[in-house]
Amino acid sequence: MQTTETRQDNLLQSVESALTACGVTVTEGEGIGARSPLTGQTLKNLKKSTEADLESMIGQAQEAFTQWRDTPAPVRGALVKRWGELLTEHKEDLGVLVTAEAGKITSEANGEVQEMIDICELAVGLSRQLFGKTMPSERKGHRLMETWHPLGVVGIITAFNFPVAPYAWNTAVALVCGNSIVWKPSEMTTLSALATDALLARAVKETGAPAGLHHVLLADRELGSKMVSDSRFPLISATGSTRMGRTIAPRIAERFGSSILELGGNNAAIVAPSADLDLALRGVAFAAVGTAGQRCTSMRRLIAHESVADQLVDSLAKAYPTLQIGSPMEPDTLVGPLVNQGAYENMQQAIKNALAEGGELVCGGDRVLADEYPDAFYVEPAIIRMPSQTATVKEETFAPILYVMTYTDLDDAIEMHNAVPQGLSSAIFTQDQGEAERFISSAGSDCGIANVNIGTSGAEIGGAFGGEKETGGGRESGSDAWRGYMRRATNTVNYSGELPLAQGVEFL
Repeated sequence: MQTTETRQDNLLQSVESALTACGVTVTEGEGIGARSPLTGQTLKNLKKSTEADLESMIGQAQEAFTQWRDTPAPVRGALVKRWGELLTEHKEDLGVLVTAEAGKITSEANGEVQEMIDICELAVGLSRQLFGKTMPSERKGHRLMETWHPLGVVGIITAFNFPVAPYAWNTAVALVCGNSIVWKPSEMTTLSALATDALLARAVKETGAPAGLHHVLLADRELGSKMVSDSRFPLISATGSTRMGRTIAPRIAERFGSSILELGGNNAAIVAPSADLDLALRGVAFAAVGTAGQRCTSMRRLIAHESVADQLVDSLAKAYPTLQIGSPMEPDTLVGPLVNQGAYENMQQAIKNALAEGGELVCGGDRVLADEYPDAFYVEPAIIRMPSQTATVKEETFAPILYVMTYTDLDDAIEMHNAVPQGLSSAIFTQDQGEAERFISSAGSDCGIANVNIGTSGAEIGGAFGGEKETGGGRESGSDAWRGYMRRATNTVNYSGELPLAQGVEFL
């Protein structure tokens, strides 16, 4: 068995190799420690950006914007195309960094990088499809239409659990829309951010785009707060907790800025009597334990019909102990670590609270591998049967805890499903077409994402991503989410030689 020192050396070597491959030369300093949840070790000590750095970044981004907005959109798409090619070339390198900093197993880390590649492909096509409408005018000899224009410098704030994909969702689309970028990544995932930014810098250089088009700000909350309050950012796109959203949303609104907020989720699946229970078992297990329950789309609540609940819980309780827990760099691992000690303590407190509210611990919840990884926090995913949807169940705990409740009538299940403050992702497992249609109708799930016969996680970039209620209401990625990165202008062109007024108004 490897010693702790050997594991740490191997991890550091993998990180160094990935950084070098992506063209990153790390300038070490004081302020931010790049820590790995795999071992608990500090990988690098990085120099923290200053307020003067932020001022410089904004100034350069503003200057680059004045050139970029006048660049034809298909030419802007060429930059994103090249970036996507470089991401493809360095997919495994970036995956190593995502694993090292966020604790994701290799397939999930590579899958996150694939999301970046996918959104680049979508954005390249979008660069030729920034459509506006032409509407019939009520005045003869007039054309009425709408046009879309870039906003300016877009501020992007991302979280540790998806350190690179949401950045790409925003950046690829914002770039083809004609904007420039300043990115504040999580303090816990700075190395993957530097590598991602380095590949974009290479694409900028190779395509002749303005050099000041993008920046990465290695900063704490205080400097991130200055971004939020700065009117030079017409749009702030932020991923994080609902608590963070409550803080920043009023400040952005106060200065009449725009925001795209992707905040907390408390995602549930309803399992109906007609459900394919084998399919439900697999869908629930992945959604509940993937990324150690640290996805915004992780399944946290299971609402099962009373006729199938016992069978389903029994199957889950048998499946959970077979899930390999350990270093995400090991090929057989399915469940990696929690991000830090605070996440572990929050999980333990949530379990304690749930049991005090009448819950029954079915399995899991304990820390494991503490001897091998004394400074890391690996846990057994937990299942807790609850008598009702208590206060603890209605809160989001970023850990692999699945609360199980039962129902007798679909109306009651939907009501229970919607009776939480969050509204990100949802699912129903059923073979009944009527139940499926009901769930995705306006009388069904109140979430931004509503799935049938798949779990709550694993969204594709072709659809807009985001939620309702305390999840924030913003949308990123595909569909028409591009409109959030542009401003709309309504134009009237008079080619009649006359000057008729609208609504039949006469003047002079």
